[in-house]
Amino acid sequence: MKQNKIGSIGCILLLAVWAALTFGAWFASPEAVSESERRPLAQLPAFDFKKPGEFIGKFEEYTLDQFPLRDSFRRLKSLFHYHVLNQKDNNDIYLVNGYAAKMEYPLNTASVNRALGKFRNIYETCLKGNCENIVFAVVPDKGYYLAQPNGYLSMDYDALFSMVQGLEWAKYVDLTELLRPEDYYRTDTHWRQEKLLPVAQALLAALGREVGQGSYTPVNLERPFYGVYYGQAALPMEPETMTILTSQVLESCIVTNLETGKESGVYDMDKLESPDLYDVYLSGAVSLMTIEHPNAPEEKELIVFRDSFGSSLVPLLAESYSKITLVDIRYVSSQMLDKFLTFDGQDVLFLYSTLILNNSATLK
Repeated sequence: MKQNKIGSIGCILLLAVWAALTFGAWFASPEAVSESERRPLAQLPAFDFKKPGEFIGKFEEYTLDQFPLRDSFRRLKSLFHYHVLNQKDNNDIYLVNGYAAKMEYPLNTASVNRALGKFRNIYETCLKGNCENIVFAVVPDKGYYLAQPNGYLSMDYDALFSMVQGLEWAKYVDLTELLRPEDYYRTDTHWRQEKLLPVAQALLAALGREVGQGSYTPVNLERPFYGVYYGQAALPMEPETMTILTSQVLESCIVTNLETGKESGVYDMDKLESPDLYDVYLSGAVSLMTIEHPNAPEEKELIVFRDSFGSSLVPLLAESYSKITLVDIRYVSSQMLDKFLTFDGQDVLFLYSTLILNNSATLK
């Protein structure tokens, strides 16, 4: 009798949970965006009698994205994978000493060659005969420091660096010895600006520019920073503090978004409410922009072809140039550059992460 009573109570509780989840799934207002994953969530599709199969697929995606307490269940699943099944990663994200990184494997040589081909085309069509002081540097992702020593799959970084070092039209700068895991955010792909002065000085030296003393004041942003891996790993990780470096030079600089003509400062405080706090650096993803230093001691320009890692690094080069133009060919076609820019004796820096080189389909 007692066992039957316990079984009945269990069934009632199970049905209550099922009913609550069903009610939530059908009647709760759908969320538009997953803040933890930084992506839009699927919405209820309209039924099309001509394409019922397509509706079923979209409806399944909708139910998965809008499942009640979805983030909580994702976290429980991740904890189960890590601590019960003893899996070394979840969604290809792994943790080493509190640092989250994503397995980037294997080396995609076709992707790297595709990227180098695009860069060579920029050299041949825009830079050759116009800009001869060209430097190329690769930003290693965290996996370079964390993966292989801790038993995780990783790309052949030495082969990738060798491919880039073979560029006869650019001077290569090795950044690997200037960085450590602690120079990156624990929960994000990106590096920490306050750790980048040695990198900036190495690049300026390679460009033949005088290396300044780097008199900067660190300022901590009040909003906590949850990086992209925080959502992807779905594991309990503490938020981080994002620090920006300020100086009299940077406060005097004028940043112009060439897409919109809007002027701003080096740090865009309007982005404090952005889903990605890293957008504070130079307003985030922008195809073409300039940084003008009105009090520069001489007229000298720099063109930087870059990905998102350049947003926090390039401000540290501003002291040495009167104007810096940033180009992101993920958002503007490299074949259109001569319509927007005049190439005439500027210094040139190519700064790309291993993540972009190994996934170069994003480059136009």
